[in-house]
Amino acid sequence: MPDHKALELLLFYARPQGDVNPLAHALIDHFGSFSGVLNATPEQLMAVPGLGEHSAVLIKLVTAIGARYLEDKSRIGDLIDSSSRIRELFAPYFFGSRYERAYVACLDGKRKLLSCRLLDEGTVDSANVSIRKMMEIAMACNASYMILAHNHVSGIAWPSTADILTTRQVHEAFKRVGIGLVDHVIFCDDDMVSMRDSHMMVDLT
Repeated sequence: MPDHKALELLLFYARPQGDVNPLAHALIDHFGSFSGVLNATPEQLMAVPGLGEHSAVLIKLVTAIGARYLEDKSRIGDLIDSSSRIRELFAPYFFGSRYERAYVACLDGKRKLLSCRLLDEGTVDSANVSIRKMMEIAMACNASYMILAHNHVSGIAWPSTADILTTRQVHEAFKRVGIGLVDHVIFCDDDMVSMRDSHMMVDLT
């Protein structure tokens, strides 16, 4: 199904009367892509002539429900023992995000998920990683292992120099209290880079 047809079908439920095909085309043209439409804010959507509040809310519900569905697939107690499982765990939290966010996952000694918490939500340029806040979360969960994740809202998922420095600082801080840093992963759109898989953590022992 072409993107404009999928959007047309969605709009039909908000506007059952009338032809919504021109509006679907207008939205795709205005935002550049289907994902661009879904990522737009309600205010940006309603700035397109012909699209009202009900249609904007319905469009935003798609991303919200999609993220909720993906999040629900990763449950407390799930074994997080591979990069693919790390992707499944964190991807919902960055789905459709317009700002940089940082999350930490706490695991027990068998690498089962204890908790996944938001550390910070920043601007389009950065999100802060508070080692003190991470430590508080880890201690509250009685974690044996941690996984750090954040996203880049533009560019690529490759770690920056600051990301590498942060990883070393986090590793050293948690090493002192006997908690292992399993990985630091970076998301950008549909891409994820694992610093461990990319051999950026081989000297962290």
